[in-house]
Amino acid sequence: MLSLISREELKKGIDAGTLVVVDTMPAAYYEVEHLPGAVNIPGFPYEQAAELTDRYAPDVLPDKTAEIVVYCANVPCRNSELVGSRLLRLGYSNVRKYREGIEDWVGAGLATTTG
Repeated sequence: MLSLISREELKKGIDAGTLVVVDTMPAAYYEVEHLPGAVNIPGFPYEQAAELTDRYAPDVLPDKTAEIVVYCANVPCRNSELVGSRLLRLGYSNVRKYREGIEDWVGAGLATTTG
C-alpha cells in the first residue's frame, strides 16, 4: 500500500522542486489540466495500467530514488494506486499518493497547467 501525502505537503514539494509529480489520468485529461510540473503515466484503462507504467516510467522517471507523488481525479479513482503500486514493483523506492487528487487541488484554488 502506498503512503499518502497531504495537499499542503505536496504544494510545498512542488514549490521547492523536490518532488516528481505523476498525473495518472488518460493523456487527453492530462493535456487539459494537470498539477504544475507533472509528467503523465496513464493508469486507465485499469487493465492496461501495468503495461502503460512499464512503457512510460523509464522515460519520464529515470531516477528510481526520486521522491515521486502519483495522483488521479479523486478518492474513488484507482489510477494512482495502480500506477504507484506498479512503480514500487519496478524498483522505485520513494512513491507516495495524493489520494484526494486534482479535484481537491482545484477545489482549494491552486494553480494547474495545460498542455
